[in-house]
Amino acid sequence: MAKIVAITNQKGGVGKTTTTVNLAASLASARRRVLLVDLDPQGNATTGCGIEKNECPLTLYDFLMGAASVDDIKRHSEAGGFDVLPSNADLTAAEVQLLSVDEKEFILKRGLVTLDNEYDFILIDCPPSLNMLTINAMTAAESVIIPIQCEYYALEGLSALMNTIARVADSINPSIRIEGLLRTMYDPRNSLTNDVSAQLTQHFGERVYKTVIPRNVRLAEAPSHGEPVLSYDPQSKGALAYLELAAEMLRKQSQSHQ
Repeated sequence: MAKIVAITNQKGGVGKTTTTVNLAASLASARRRVLLVDLDPQGNATTGCGIEKNECPLTLYDFLMGAASVDDIKRHSEAGGFDVLPSNADLTAAEVQLLSVDEKEFILKRGLVTLDNEYDFILIDCPPSLNMLTINAMTAAESVIIPIQCEYYALEGLSALMNTIARVADSINPSIRIEGLLRTMYDPRNSLTNDVSAQLTQHFGERVYKTVIPRNVRLAEAPSHGEPVLSYDPQSKGALAYLELAAEMLRKQSQSHQ
């Protein structure tokens, strides 16, 4: 059975797409079968996997509108070694059109259920806002990874996201839980970074990943080459950090199954 994980934060610029693409590549390098679902109309995850978002004949928009199956729109990322459900700006229209559909929160879940035996992990890159697309991701997912930058406003946005997850658990998806909080763009020389990091650990304990993702030039450059950092520069600090994150995730998963 595929483990479905939504990667989300209502705050933009925290490394959400970077995490989705590079975690997908790291899990694929560990011989796991991975599907990346690009649920952000910006389509950055699609581009970051080496797929030209505006040249896809069918995208996630077509699936959400009932015009194509997930198998119809699926593409393979050669650079990443995983499959992708691509998106582009068309997805913005889906946000409005879904509002008039019955059981609109469950559309993505129904599509992903058909792929359950094909993958070990399905990672969903969510838009940086709370809308019907994000609700679809949280309805489909069994858990949530929250990338968080250790800065002043980080904790403020986090409490709003926690409330959203709690509401989804109460009303739509009782089994959803927090997989982990991931500290991104981490610079240990910065005292604010260390303060916020300590607060996160104090509040969330074991749910904060031990792995931190450093600020890294190669990590920032990789998307413009249409590659995960693991294929762009496998020895970079960014690539090694995401490999470490994948290993930590797999360890936790095997411990929970014991």
